[in-house]
Amino acid sequence: MVSLGSGDALGAAGGDLLVGAAEGDDAAVLRLDDSRALVLTTDFFTPIVDDPRDWGRIAAANAMSDVYAMGGRPLLALNLTAWPGETLPLEILAEVLRGGASVAAEAGCLVVGGHTIDDPEPKYGMAVVGFADPSRVLTISAARPGDTLVLTKPLGTGVVATAHKRGAAPSDVLGAAVASMTALNAAAGEAALAAGVTAATDVTGFSLLGHLHRMLRASGCRASVHAAAVPLLPGALELTEAGYVSGGTRNNMAYLAPWTAISADVPEPVAVLLQDAQTSGGLLLATASPDAVCGELGERGVLAAVVGRVEGGSPGHIDVR
Repeated sequence: MVSLGSGDALGAAGGDLLVGAAEGDDAAVLRLDDSRALVLTTDFFTPIVDDPRDWGRIAAANAMSDVYAMGGRPLLALNLTAWPGETLPLEILAEVLRGGASVAAEAGCLVVGGHTIDDPEPKYGMAVVGFADPSRVLTISAARPGDTLVLTKPLGTGVVATAHKRGAAPSDVLGAAVASMTALNAAAGEAALAAGVTAATDVTGFSLLGHLHRMLRASGCRASVHAAAVPLLPGALELTEAGYVSGGTRNNMAYLAPWTAISADVPEPVAVLLQDAQTSGGLLLATASPDAVCGELGERGVLAAVVGRVEGGSPGHIDVR
């Protein structure tokens, strides 16, 4: 029998609930037995590209990313859709769903239904259930001083999407961003497990520095980030310099200001991109064995960028050099 425990905080882990809402991690994890745990998550958002199939693909990859960030693999998904039926043809919605289904099929995840409501603004995403080994769950609270930080996708999807909405993103730049956003984090998650990683998160709307901040606060550490080592999508720097910065990114910057010390040597557009609100970004891994992690990622054809180091000190603080 599964035991949910009796934690004092609403949604706090206890009994077989290994990760709950109170932990602020990427997904909830419920142990079924000694070898199986359920990973549960959901995510959805408004269109960020014009092509409906690409939007569906991006949203599905983004929703499944939380499962990979916990060391799991997606098993089942439900579509979550809001649609203005009187103003947008249902044929467009069908293309969105086909896009999501194609990525789910790539992940080996069955789409088994869903729910649609009428809404003036279209939205799409998924609720996802996955499996993980309860003894090998990746969490945001397991980073330790001395760990190396490894990032598996370049930054810049937020600024590219913002520029695209204003008709300013070149087609090749948009294409590179879509390719990044639709790439599953499956291989990155497999590599992390193979190399013995225990601390991970995925980089989405709260930005690289924002998600790192959450990891550091949960782990009781601080970190340094080497700005020049952080990979960027093609065109992202130029679009940032041109001012295509989203409201979400500006909110990130305001929130993170008390927690970050950014060297004057770091160019301002780079500092902005470190706080760029991402969609379907890569995994951020904290590891005591960076060579093993980078080797496993490389064998699977996944980017392995060493971007910083976890240190002892004020929890949640980040020095950017």
